[in-house]
Amino acid sequence: MKTRKICGPLILLLCASHVLAQAPKGAGECRIRPGTLCADLNLNGMNMRDASLANSQFTRSSMVAVNLHGADLSEANLQEARLTGADLGEAVLDDADMAGSTLAGANLADAEMNGANLRNALMHRVRAQDAGLRGTDLFGANLSQADFTDARLQRASFRGANLTGTVLRGANLRGADFTNANLTDADLRGANLELATFSGANISTCIGCR
Repeated sequence: MKTRKICGPLILLLCASHVLAQAPKGAGECRIRPGTLCADLNLNGMNMRDASLANSQFTRSSMVAVNLHGADLSEANLQEARLTGADLGEAVLDDADMAGSTLAGANLADAEMNGANLRNALMHRVRAQDAGLRGTDLFGANLSQADFTDARLQRASFRGANLTGTVLRGANLRGADFTNANLTDADLRGANLELATFSGANISTCIGCR
């Protein structure tokens, strides 16, 4: 009986410690500087406008509605980060790893994301007008109803991506790969489609795909 009385509270204490260890930490744990380690943090609503964060680690962090306008996040690791409604306008994200991240409703206008890894990213309704995404990997990404008007997407990979209702008017898509992509109701009027590939893609109701 004594052992049972001691072990009960001990087990509860260990379980509580385990839960706390896995819970997202606060913004106070994150130092705003290049190469900072900010993985698994709660940074919701934080103002990091124009911050220098190149080569930083934000893996799995919650960054909902964060202000990163004009920030330098080149080569940063943002895998599985939650950036819903974030402001990344004019930010630099060249060669950033954003695989599996959530960017629904985010502002990416005029951002530079050349060579970034956005495989399987959720980018529903992002605003990416005039953004630079040359050579970006968007394999399997959900880009439905996103706006890429006049964006620079040369050699970008949209293989297996969902582009339902996506606007790509005037975009530079030279050499882009749309293999097996879903372009239902997408708008590509005025886009540069030289050397673009549409093998196996659904373009039956796409405007400007052919």
